[in-house]
Amino acid sequence: MEVTKIGSLDCVIRYPKGFNEKERYPLIISLHGAGNRDHGADNLKNDGYFVHTSKFENFPFVSIMPYCSENTWFDMFEQLKATVREIIKMPFVDDKKVYLLGISMGGYAAWQLGMSMPEVFAAMVPICGGGMYWNAGRLANVPVWAFHGAKDPTVFAEESKKMVDAVNNCGGNARLTIYPENGHDAWTDTLTNPEVFKWFLEQENKNEIEFVDKYTDPKIYG
Repeated sequence: MEVTKIGSLDCVIRYPKGFNEKERYPLIISLHGAGNRDHGADNLKNDGYFVHTSKFENFPFVSIMPYCSENTWFDMFEQLKATVREIIKMPFVDDKKVYLLGISMGGYAAWQLGMSMPEVFAAMVPICGGGMYWNAGRLANVPVWAFHGAKDPTVFAEESKKMVDAVNNCGGNARLTIYPENGHDAWTDTLTNPEVFKWFLEQENKNEIEFVDKYTDPKIYG
């Protein structure tokens, strides 16, 4: 793993075993939670995403984790979007297999980033997050698998349920796994489950973008 600047953000990048820069690889962009703010980008090497996925024998993804140096991802959201645009230009990235994952604060950012840039992502896994479910039609063509703990006291599981229901109500393909005994930590069970990453690889971005937006009348919606 190494820390490198992509766009204006420091990022940790990890390559799969046998990496060859002349080949193209599936990519996971992982957005960390609030607990990793203020500790510096180098500390992200100890993030649960990297710790848990490093235990898989053959993990085929390039993994990139941008560092949030502000209070929330939304304080630097334009920088995050610009960094994503730079990431997907990297010659070793398979642009049909760019996946998005986020945890807690990063789960909120993942929902929003997916809705802001749906043409980029082949699939996304938001963990214990939430978002602006009225705008979920933007994800009609982005498969989603969300995860949440039923006993989460920090971000209520209803937040994920609302988003998943909203995507499906717009004709999308979203599913939700609720861990009945988990609190806020829904990520350990998710990141140690090989089926999650197998599911990622089964999704490919066909760029069939058909946005669903029912909220365009300013007299009704402001």
